[in-house]
Amino acid sequence: MTDREDAARLHRDALVIDSHNDAIVNHIRRGNLGFSGDPPPDGDRRNASVAGLRGLLDRPARESPVQIDFPKMRTGGLDAAFFAVDVTLAVKNHLTYALDAMGYFDSELEAHSDDVALAKSGSDIVRAKQDGKLAVILAIENSDGVEGSVNVLRMLHRVGVRSIGLTHDVSSLAADGNAEARSRGGLTRFGVRLVEEMNNLGMLVDVSHISETGFWDVMDVSRKPVIASHSNCKALCDHPRNLSNEQIRSLAKNGGSMGVTFVPRFVDKTAPSFTRLLDHVDHAVQLAGADHVGIGSDFDGGGTLMKDATSFPRITEGLLARGYTEADVRKILGGNHLRVLKEAIGN
Repeated sequence: MTDREDAARLHRDALVIDSHNDAIVNHIRRGNLGFSGDPPPDGDRRNASVAGLRGLLDRPARESPVQIDFPKMRTGGLDAAFFAVDVTLAVKNHLTYALDAMGYFDSELEAHSDDVALAKSGSDIVRAKQDGKLAVILAIENSDGVEGSVNVLRMLHRVGVRSIGLTHDVSSLAADGNAEARSRGGLTRFGVRLVEEMNNLGMLVDVSHISETGFWDVMDVSRKPVIASHSNCKALCDHPRNLSNEQIRSLAKNGGSMGVTFVPRFVDKTAPSFTRLLDHVDHAVQLAGADHVGIGSDFDGGGTLMKDATSFPRITEGLLARGYTEADVRKILGGNHLRVLKEAIGN
């Protein structure tokens, strides 16, 4: 058996999880493109909040291929993915925007229920893999989606949201974002309450985009493992979105995981490449061990270093070529994210 055949076998057998994409809003802004590649039949879904607030993508973007949908997940051996709704630009309409996007996606899940399952627990992801189905995890990017209310948070949990990023680049009601680093602000009083309630409900706290001060506040407050769903290593690429060596070590101590991402400017400022992407995996593993590193593509949201979800087998091939054991490759492909999900949201 060739090295490529070994990699293909391992990739098929492993549980592969992508911890971040922006596909839902991207599909809506393409004119309500369905996740099977075709427009859904219900035309009434076409002119709702996301489309009204954001409008269509420009024509070249609309006509370019999406990076992730259900067929591409299948082709790339991607078993589960976090589908996030970034509410940052929906000023004064954060919650409506989030619910509109998730309602649109829910109709797609219903239409493809024989092939795709909404995962609300770790065991749901495992069961979907065993049943030959794809698993999706609902996420919100920027906690302003809860509109400053833990009661709203509770209801979002009821409808299936299992992960929330506390900020985007800008600040939220919960914390300062990475673009507000000069303020040295961290978690607000509401942010502390939000993290505590997410721990209680069983929701995964996402620290990608948060200010460094806010990151350390989360480490102090959270009783459960957290995730940096799409962040790279600052030591290799000095960008405010990336994590310092100290942060990566702390994330490991917390029991969490980081999803190395495909956004070129987070990989290298001058020459981003697939090789350099794997360097970020190496660096994180050297700091935190192989138990705390995963993959978070940011497909349809800037993760353009890899073509699309069909490219995921390259990661398995690349890790094996660098001497990673099969056991460690399985952890990085999805085992670590699954463990964190189970510990944060329940088995």
